[in-house]
Amino acid sequence: MPWIQVKLNATSENAETISDMLMEESGALSVTFLDAKDTPIFEPLPGETRLWGETDIVALYDAEMDMDLAINIIKDSGLLQHDFSYKVEQLEDKDWEREWMDNFHPMKFGERLWICPSWKAIPDPDAVNVMLDPGLAFGTGTHATTALCLEWLSAIDLNGKTVIDFGCGSGILAIAALKLGAAKVVGIDIDPQALLASKDNAERNGVADQIELFLPQDQPEGLVADVVVANILAAPLRELSDIIKGHVKPSGLLAMSGVLDTQAESVASFYSDHFQLDPIAEQQEWCRISGKKC
Repeated sequence: MPWIQVKLNATSENAETISDMLMEESGALSVTFLDAKDTPIFEPLPGETRLWGETDIVALYDAEMDMDLAINIIKDSGLLQHDFSYKVEQLEDKDWEREWMDNFHPMKFGERLWICPSWKAIPDPDAVNVMLDPGLAFGTGTHATTALCLEWLSAIDLNGKTVIDFGCGSGILAIAALKLGAAKVVGIDIDPQALLASKDNAERNGVADQIELFLPQDQPEGLVADVVVANILAAPLRELSDIIKGHVKPSGLLAMSGVLDTQAESVASFYSDHFQLDPIAEQQEWCRISGKKC
């Protein structure tokens, strides 16, 4: 069935109150928060809602809904200025999951690595192929941050190395490292769904016996590796810098992404005391910071 979408702007102070009003009074079927300035934030802990300073609220309504009535209810609530801006759009009825699957194609990184959706044919059977079904977890290779990390992994010698994937998401980096020759990978993520997705993808790629997955509170003490990759975001890369640095063996390698070009120098400064850093790599305003531990 078709739907109607209403988008309006709010703040972190009033977004949740407005959301409650939309659901309880205006007839909205669902409400989503979007960052109005496209600024990434650290993934919230279970049960926690983190909002941005400027937050777009997107409310979804049945196509039969009287939108004049819904807008008047929003205006009369007193939660927004009477002349607030809003946008009403009709959404086409689609099988969104099928559309996403149809548009996720095999992708090549570096000279030898392919990331292949599990429902697509492998383009090069002789290449290093990672079969991926991301499920509910982040990481398909389509985002610049993941691509930057995959390109880095494909360019270094991983044979026999131990790897930590800090913020493993779908397991795409962990599994790529194993397929590229790593002996063992430890994946760490705060989201239990990510660990499930990583486990499923590891089994799909025949490397489940080489990967261990942990929530942060469950990981072994003194965990270190030859190579550490952390595709998260700038804030946790700064806040958790001591932990991340501690995971890297002496002379080990580190690569981090999820960092905007305006944040890269700041993040790098948290690691320059223990690492000889490479030139910052950039793709579509996103950056990769990498280096060797001194």
